Amino acid sequence: MTGYSDSTIWLIIVAVGLGTYGLRWSFLGIFGSRPMPIWAQRMLRYTAVGVLPAIVAPLVVWPAATHGEPDPARMIAAVAAVAVGVLTRNVLAAILAGMTVLYTALYFMA
Repeated sequence: MTGYSDSTIWLIIVAVGLGTYGLRWSFLGIFGSRPMPIWAQRMLRYTAVGVLPAIVAPLVVWPAATHGEPDPARMIAAVAAVAVGVLTRNVLAAILAGMTVLYTALYFMA
């Protein structure tokens, strides 16, 4: 179906697995037994702050549930989550507030 032989597919799977293992080992194996350099800690400190919005933004701006059309319920929930996050500086509270507002808005707008 794909045009690749079974051995080629297995070779790709093994190569991707080794690449993933090597990437994870580079952090755990190299830095696991000694303290991480300050410059690396500074750069990694903001990883979660950059990754979470990158995951959530497409779900708000281009939701698959509405076939890519902007959804007022998701926009309202995003604004509520950002507001709670800014006011409380608590990620869990922001996520819970966004979920609550989203489900409430979807219930009343449906």
